[in-house]
Amino acid sequence: MLKYLFLLLALIGATSNARAEGEKIAFWDQQRKGANMMNVVPTEAQFTAAEKLGLQYVRLAVDKWKPAGRDFLIGSADHYDKLNQADLAKLREVLGWAEKHHVKVVVTLLSLPGSRWRQLNGNEDDLRLWQDMAFQDQASAFWKDLAAALKDEPAIVGYNILNEPHPEKLGGFDEDGARDFAGWYQKAKGTPRDLNAFYTKVIGAIRSVDAETPVMLDAGLYAAPDAFSYLMPQADGKVLYALHMYEPYAFTSPKNKGLYVYPGKVPFAGKKGAWNAEVVRRYLGPAAAWQEKHGVSANRIVGAEFGCFRQNKGCGSYLADVIAALNAQKWHWAFYAFREDSWDGMDYEVGTAKLPWKYWQDVEAGKNPEPPRGDNPLFEVIKREFGTP
Repeated sequence: MLKYLFLLLALIGATSNARAEGEKIAFWDQQRKGANMMNVVPTEAQFTAAEKLGLQYVRLAVDKWKPAGRDFLIGSADHYDKLNQADLAKLREVLGWAEKHHVKVVVTLLSLPGSRWRQLNGNEDDLRLWQDMAFQDQASAFWKDLAAALKDEPAIVGYNILNEPHPEKLGGFDEDGARDFAGWYQKAKGTPRDLNAFYTKVIGAIRSVDAETPVMLDAGLYAAPDAFSYLMPQADGKVLYALHMYEPYAFTSPKNKGLYVYPGKVPFAGKKGAWNAEVVRRYLGPAAAWQEKHGVSANRIVGAEFGCFRQNKGCGSYLADVIAALNAQKWHWAFYAFREDSWDGMDYEVGTAKLPWKYWQDVEAGKNPEPPRGDNPLFEVIKREFGTP
């Protein structure tokens, strides 16, 4: 009898381990809908609100948080040595809030060694990562250390290696012309600008310490859908492939200032043409074609960012059309942004009106005021996707 009891316990343990080993990638087996959380000051209240809305996950960017050194977690993007432990403790605290409120997290880096985020770099592109292999070695070491530290965090369901990589910049790529990614990549292959080789290197470093956590890879040129044309599927079966959608930027941008409406004629790639639901669908088409060509499952593709300036006329229609296109493909997605505390431009809970003067008075006084949020027609486009009343 005792022998059979031991066998039963062993079987239960083996089943439990097998379930645990595939648990994080299994999160992505069905379509997931979430948001980008890129705040300056993380608070538990943000996760309370995320849970109430019904967000299934957030892309959590940490780079705006106040660092103990020059750059959060990294210490310094000029030279990585080891993880900053004070920053790591803060991240763990925030992950605890996420777990408490049942919101899964994709840890997302805007900066890496040799690639400090533009907004933290005097608004200048930092392209050293794509020019010097030494920085790629440091980036791999950084991710290895971070994965080793975070692999047992239950809230985490992904590591997004680098937000919006752009090795094409100043690398001979014609962004506003032919956009010949395949031709460009043939010249970049084997050089520091080889995005596929960089991803393979970093994934190898992560997998040396963490075999389970899924890895999210942005396509090149700021995660453009047509940059999928040179992205290579990784041999690792726990990889997600991400695109971002802010086109046509002349409409979605705060620089629009009433010039363009959606649907309507908007400049894009040097020409002015109609943009509507069908054009949005076609613009995302290269990612769909890549998925079919390589036999990648729809549940491994992520529309990881999309949005538009909330005061632009037709923003709600644009959001609805992008969401419809992503849903039609059964891709995961995350809108930008959820309750961002440094910019209200894509905080759809605020609606389409200008913020009241009292809000700006509080900002001028050095306070951290909450903008007036609530139900409104623009936010309803987002809210209905989460089934919240």
